Amino acid sequence: MALIWQESRIVAAAPETPRVRRLTLAVGWDRPFRAGQHVDVRLTAPDGYQAQRSYSIASSPTRPEAIDLLIERLDDGEVSGFFSDVAEPGDAIELRGPIGGAFVWEPAQGGPLLLVGGGSGVVPLLAMLRHRAEAAPDVPALLLYSARTAADVIARDELIRRDAGEPGFGLRLALTREPGGRRIDAARIGEALAALGGPAHTFVCGSNPFVSAVSDLLVDAGVPAATIRTERFGGETP
Repeated sequence: MALIWQESRIVAAAPETPRVRRLTLAVGWDRPFRAGQHVDVRLTAPDGYQAQRSYSIASSPTRPEAIDLLIERLDDGEVSGFFSDVAEPGDAIELRGPIGGAFVWEPAQGGPLLLVGGGSGVVPLLAMLRHRAEAAPDVPALLLYSARTAADVIARDELIRRDAGEPGFGLRLALTREPGGRRIDAARIGEALAALGGPAHTFVCGSNPFVSAVSDLLVDAGVPAATIRTERFGGETP
């Protein structure tokens, strides 16, 4: 069934990091979304010019009446710039979704669950972690997350709180621009696997170079390629 464009309204907006803004949109879908899916948004200028972008859903499917989008402001980004600087609660936005069926996780799939995110590529992984905590807290999960600095870590306080107090969840941060920081490498992959054990499902999301490099490292570490699912987007590697 073809998806149609629908009007959605922004009901809340707040800064998430210096470059990322969280927008909550009311939706009226006739079916629930799944953790890992995304939406298309479309902006139309007064002269009829249109711009369309895809954004992953960050919130858990257990709250189907609204979705959270975490939108990173890109240099010269016409759509991300609008959402960062102009959009406010009450504004109507054209939206189409939910979209995607390969890069999704549901509680029935079980675990252990290894999630590897680079920069804003952590967004769909957050949806999976939030859904897991609410619907399948016994599933072991580990997030290996690469960001430039501590200030750039999306949902930092939440992730640190989950790591400290949520049984079965572990967080590993790779802060590439902090003193002594380094990118995700074979050693970090090995540490994550030693902490989690063999993952039944692995999800990797980030820029094209990030996803390619991490996927190769995972396979080299013995993770079966058939269990690795990836999602890529344009942008710099953190």
